[in-house]
Amino acid sequence: MNPELLASTVLNPAVLFFFLGILAVLARSDLEIPQSISKLMSLYLLLAIGFKGGVELSHSSFGGEIAATLLAAVLMSALVPVYTFFVLRRIVPTHDAAAIAATYGSISAVTFITAVGFLQALEISSSGYLVAAMALMESPAIIVGLVLYRFFATDVDVEGEDFSWARVAREACFNGSVFLILGSLIIGVVTTDAHAAGLAPFTEDLFKGVLTLFLLDMGLIAGRRLAALREAGPRLVLFALLVPLVNAGVGAVLTVLLGLSVGDALLFTVLCASASYIAVPAAMRLSIPQANASLYVTLSLAVTFPFNIVVGLPLYLAVLRWMHA
Repeated sequence: MNPELLASTVLNPAVLFFFLGILAVLARSDLEIPQSISKLMSLYLLLAIGFKGGVELSHSSFGGEIAATLLAAVLMSALVPVYTFFVLRRIVPTHDAAAIAATYGSISAVTFITAVGFLQALEISSSGYLVAAMALMESPAIIVGLVLYRFFATDVDVEGEDFSWARVAREACFNGSVFLILGSLIIGVVTTDAHAAGLAPFTEDLFKGVLTLFLLDMGLIAGRRLAALREAGPRLVLFALLVPLVNAGVGAVLTVLLGLSVGDALLFTVLCASASYIAVPAAMRLSIPQANASLYVTLSLAVTFPFNIVVGLPLYLAVLRWMHA
C-alpha cells in the first residue's frame, strides 16, 4: 500500500476530527453535540449524497453494467449474513449471531459518504448509481438475518415474542435512512440541470464541512463505546477486523468481473466491507429484543467503522488499482 495514500487518508481533516472525538471521551472532556443536531447532520448527508447521485444517474443510461452491479450488491447483502451467522454461532448465542450477521450484511452510509469524499480529494471520478446500490443493500441483510434467527432459534428463544413479518418488512424497507436516500435519489433523477445548479451551494459546498462535524460526533459516540469492547471479547473484535477484509476481497473481485471503473469499484467494495450501525440496530431492537445491542453496535461503530476509514480506504484503493491495472 502506498504510504503517501495512507498518510493522506489519516491526515484528512474529517478523519482527524473523528479521532478528536474519541480523544475527547478518553480525556473526559465535556464536548458534546446535541442529539438533534447529530440527527440533522445525518439527514443532510443522506439527502445530499442521494440527490447528487440521482443527478449523476440522470445523465447516464441504465444499461447492463448498472443492472448487474445493483444485482451483485443485493446478492452480497443477502449472502454475507449467511456465512457470518454460522461463524458467529460458534462464539455467541443464536440471537446475537443473527443480529451481528445482519449488521455486517448491511451497510454503513457514513462509510460510503466518507469514501465519496476520499475519492473527491483524490480527484477520482465515480458514478451516481452506486447510491442506489447503497439503498438496496440495507434491507436484504435484515430480512436474511431474521430468517436465520427464526429458523435456528430454540423454542425458549422465541417463546412469548410478539413477532410480525409485516412489521419487520416495513422497518427493513421503509426505515428513515432507506426512505430518504431513495427519495432523494429519485428527486435528483427528475430534477433539471438548472435546478440542480441552484441547489449546489447546499448539496455540494456544505458537504465536506458537515461531514467533518458529523465524524467528530461519530468519534464521540465510538469513544463512549470503547468500554463495551471488553464484553465483546477478543474473538468478536478479531471478527470485526477480518470480516470487512473478506467481504472487501469478494467485492473487489466482483468489480473486476463487472468491469467497473476504479472509483466505482472502491465505492462498491466499501459497501461490501462496511457494517450498519443505524438501520440494522433499529430493526433488531424491534425484532430480536434479546440480542445484545452493545455487541453489534460496538463492533460496527467502534471497530469496523474506524478500521475502514483509516486502513480500509487506502488499502482497498491500492488493491483495486493493482487489480484493474
